[in-house]
Amino acid sequence: MEKNKQMLGDKTLALDDVKNKEEEGFSGGGLISYIQERYTRSEESRRADESRWLRAYRNYRGIYGPDVQFTETEKSRVFIKVTKTKTLAAYSQITEVLFSNNKFPLSVDPTTLPDGVVADVHSDPKAPPSTGEAMPTEIPFGETSGNIPKGFDLDVLEQMLGSMKDDLKDLPNLKEGPGVTPSSITFSPATVAAKKMEKKIHDQLEETGASKHLRSTAFEMALFGTGVMKGPFAVNKEYANWAESGEYKPIIKTVPEASHVSLWNFYWDPDATNTDECQYVIERHKMSRTQLRALKKRPYFRANVIDQIIDEGETYNKKYWEDDLRDYTPNFGVERFEVLEYWGNVDIDLLEENEITIPEDMMEAGELQANIWFCNGKILRLVLNPFKPAKIPYYAVPYELNPYSLAGVGIAENMDDTQTLMNGFMRMSVDNAVLSGNLVFEVDETNLVPGQDLSVFPGKVFRRQGGAPGQALFGTKFPNVSQENLQLFDKARQLADESTGLPSFSYGQTGISGVGRTASGISMLMNAASGSIKTVIKNLDDYLLGPIGKAFFNFNMQFDFDPEIKGDLEVNARGTESLMANEVRSQRLMQFLQIASQPSLMPFAKFPYIIREIAKSMDLDPDKVTNNMDEAMRQAVLMQQGAPAPTAGQPPQGVAGPPGVADMTGGGGGNIGIGAAPVPGEQGFSGNEQQTPPI
Repeated sequence: MEKNKQMLGDKTLALDDVKNKEEEGFSGGGLISYIQERYTRSEESRRADESRWLRAYRNYRGIYGPDVQFTETEKSRVFIKVTKTKTLAAYSQITEVLFSNNKFPLSVDPTTLPDGVVADVHSDPKAPPSTGEAMPTEIPFGETSGNIPKGFDLDVLEQMLGSMKDDLKDLPNLKEGPGVTPSSITFSPATVAAKKMEKKIHDQLEETGASKHLRSTAFEMALFGTGVMKGPFAVNKEYANWAESGEYKPIIKTVPEASHVSLWNFYWDPDATNTDECQYVIERHKMSRTQLRALKKRPYFRANVIDQIIDEGETYNKKYWEDDLRDYTPNFGVERFEVLEYWGNVDIDLLEENEITIPEDMMEAGELQANIWFCNGKILRLVLNPFKPAKIPYYAVPYELNPYSLAGVGIAENMDDTQTLMNGFMRMSVDNAVLSGNLVFEVDETNLVPGQDLSVFPGKVFRRQGGAPGQALFGTKFPNVSQENLQLFDKARQLADESTGLPSFSYGQTGISGVGRTASGISMLMNAASGSIKTVIKNLDDYLLGPIGKAFFNFNMQFDFDPEIKGDLEVNARGTESLMANEVRSQRLMQFLQIASQPSLMPFAKFPYIIREIAKSMDLDPDKVTNNMDEAMRQAVLMQQGAPAPTAGQPPQGVAGPPGVADMTGGGGGNIGIGAAPVPGEQGFSGNEQQTPPI
């Protein structure tokens, strides 16, 4: 907890806790009214969106809403859940693209022109000592000498080499830029820092289960049209550990965490079209007593105020849509607390009216970003936004972009009308099939003996009046028009394919005809069908993966003082790169590697990156099958020092000799398979023995 407090910064403005339970302390009535007013405004403005979400949820679950009225003659209540099939298909496509490499689709790379750290340096052991204004790394770092070029600062050089300064300090003739001679060894300090930062971010995301939260966000994206995540927040994670005596001594580690936020509990600034424009965001929590008590372990939460709220009892206000979601039983109350978490701007005048002292260096801002938690009219936590730069840590990503609203459009909304048509045509088809599959009887009772049972079954005998003329029973068969209704159903399903951009064949429907009968034809159709999912993945990159990756980067730069991850770096979302099939990507990388292997083009290619990307395209872990910079440096030195020099006039072992030189062994100058093939009768001959012709 103390480490978390340190992470919030030295200038953190926080509301102190009350000294005891009996003391009322700071009530913050004006501040709570200000936030409650914004919460009410957000709740009322998103009422139309809630109606869309409820319709989407009912279509996904196969439940008719209260707006659907059945006539007395309609007997069928069938609901064809095509919405569920297409929603799960879109969700599976998103997750398959995002986690094709079995990790969070983020990468950290050096900028095109790194500032403060050099992009590439090279060392050539066989080159003469550097002179003039070159980089004087033949002089050990930290020492002084009269051979230092004029105007050169060793401290600047150490800073430019970043985390590799200790590894490269003893190498001779270290110069900036990639090496061009066969004996030179090239190193990339900027890339090393970037990959260490990337590894750290991936480790943090894996430890906190970010992949699971991203899947939940992707599901709500496909169903409701918008998914929400928040983070990173410093949390204490417990690692199981036992002492030698068997005593349980857990290891507590503070890690940044990103989590999923349900769209139903997310209230945003109604005048904003994306989270970057939001002046405030409010998250609604439904907490139990245990969860509320757990807040006391987090920094700057007012423990005694939390105890007061628990003593007062649960006062949860259930929303109208919660019964429709079937989360609760309507006949019983909810034993939970409603806690609101506010992130956004607060006027300094309002803070001063509520007896909060503002530092003088912050007075000129006019407003400050704050994080405020309150429940039952009491403030649980009030602290300035600890992130630098200050930013609301929520990320809302649309499935289909709505340019005039933060809430996007999902699969269920796009096919709402076609789902209604499919249900109507299927109900008509079923009712007609039932009606046309049975006879309707007309009975003339004047021709029958009174008092008979009129039920019909095979072998039934009806007794007639003696001598009465005419037929007593008449059967009427209604025409079967269910095929016409099913044709309209199929047409509505085709319209659903077009409205959602998810053709049925893309998720396993059989019976494909026409172009899709051949392998190349279905490949063309699948490539065309992937156009819609490309837009969705691009939205994920722009609105979620990129911003949350930058947030983790800023978190580590602000609170992690490891010098090895410092540098001029940028975070890139790699969701769209996963859309390319691994086979195609591998082929293109191999073709590029062949082209770049030409001596004239080798200085322009980044071979370490190419090798790592080839390993990724083959579903291999690049950290296990490729060397990092340190290992590559040692390997290059060993190869240069340990390779035996060829003797004069003889090619190296395993290499063919020059053209025109006869090779009597047939081994091509190598050492494999040397010698003549065995003849019949010799040991090792595997052919058939020559037969002696008959005399």
